[in-house]
Order: sequence, then C-alpha cells, then structure tokens
Amino acid sequence: MSKVTEREREERLAEKLTKGEKVISVDEMSQEYKEHLVHLMTMQADSELAGAYGYVPWIMKSPSIQETLTVSQIVKDEVRHGRVMYRLLEGLGFPVQDYYESHNFNLRVNEEDIGTQRAADDKRVNIFYYPIDTWYDFIMFNFCMDRGAGHQLEDAKDCSYKPWCDVMEGIFKEEAMHMAHGDFWVKKLAGDKATHDEAQEALNRWYPRTMNIFGRQNSPKNKIYRKLGLKKRDNEEVRQTFALEVKQRCQEFGLAVPDWKPVESKMLEEPFIPG
Repeated sequence: MSKVTEREREERLAEKLTKGEKVISVDEMSQEYKEHLVHLMTMQADSELAGAYGYVPWIMKSPSIQETLTVSQIVKDEVRHGRVMYRLLEGLGFPVQDYYESHNFNLRVNEEDIGTQRAADDKRVNIFYYPIDTWYDFIMFNFCMDRGAGHQLEDAKDCSYKPWCDVMEGIFKEEAMHMAHGDFWVKKLAGDKATHDEAQEALNRWYPRTMNIFGRQNSPKNKIYRKLGLKKRDNEEVRQTFALEVKQRCQEFGLAVPDWKPVESKMLEEPFIPG
C-alpha cells in the first residue's frame, strides 16, 4: 500500500471541509491544518490555565463566604478547561508536560497597558498577563473577558475538528456562568452610589484590554483559519458583536463604555479562543 503524500492529504482534507464534514483523526490532517489547530488550541489551553492562576488570590480575599465558594468554583472550572484542552493536544503529539514545566503561567506585568503585545513565549492571550488587584477588577474581568471569550467560543463550538467541538459545549456553559456572575455584580456595584465610580474605573481598564484580544480586521491568519474551518467569522465581526452586547449591558447598568481604537501596526493577527 503506497504512502499518502502531503498533496493527497491536502486534497482529501479540502474535499472533506467543502462537504462540511468534521476532521476526527491526525491521519486526516494536512501539516498546515495540524499546525494551525495546535496553535489555536494551545492559545486556549494556556489562557484557561493562566486565567485560573490570576483568580486564585480572590478565593482568600473575596467579600463573603459565598463568594469564596463561587471564586473557588470558577478557578476549578478554568483549570479543568485547561486540562481538557491539554489532553486534546496530547492526542496530537504535543509535549504537554515539558511545555507546562518550561512556562510560568503565573507571570504578571506591572504595566497599565501592553496593547496587543505578549510578555512571554507562552500562547496565552495577553489580557492574562495583567494582575487582578481589586474585587472590582475581578468582577469586571468576569464581565468583559468572559463575555469576550464566550463570543470566541461560539466559533469553536462548530469548528472542523470534532474532538474540539465535543468538549466546547460544556466549557461554553461554564463560561456563561462566570459571565453571569460578572453581570450580577456589575449591576450591583454600578447601582450603588458608593461603588459606582470604582466600577466605572474598572470598566475603563478592562474593556480596552478585552477589545484587544480579538485580533485585527482582515487578518491573513484568520482567513486561513476560516478556510480550514477552525474559525467562522472575521475578527472584527466577533469584536463588534461583543462591543454591542457590552454597550447594551452598560446602558442597562448606568455605566459609560470607554473609547477604544485599534493600534493597527501592533494588532495581533490571531485572536484568543477561550475562557
């Protein structure tokens, strides 16, 4: 039996994707497909784990025993999401343990704004380099970033790699719960004169940071992801859907959405897909 060439593999994969069929095994992947799939799934896995580490201090510093339990559950969810993604990567031959041991997912930066730049060589989206210093930051992270992640996950739920699709439904539901936690608290904090201004200040910090996660409009990499069925929409479409939802929520809660403008020369080409 003759060995399948890379060209033949690419042709078979293209035919499968044109029919809307899912990829199940490594044997069905072209080298291009596998490289982009590993890249995107590593971004999600690293972001899930780094996010969990950033939340950990708020298990001890949360304002009530109920919130201690809630934050603990959120941390557990995020670690589980990371582990689920790393297990998928293991199935693709990715050296997860070596990778885990060689990166510091607890690394944080002191800068107020790092734009779209990464601070280290892991693949987390850069919003996970910022420390969560106050309860307002924690809540606004839930409100903004978990909502942004949810919009990204909409694409991953029906991507062309079936094992990824199979795990995304459960991850998406848990991320929606984290976002609902943020909504509850933002409404509460924004509606109280004693805490309204601090809630607005936190929104002013985290909204622009979240807007930076989606990647730049008409990104060449995004076009490849869509060709391979790993993404469904252009980065800007996802960003604007997120921005509209935040605007509607803020109008309801009495907060003002801060201005945001992309820095095109520095805008990441690939967005975060995560949690």
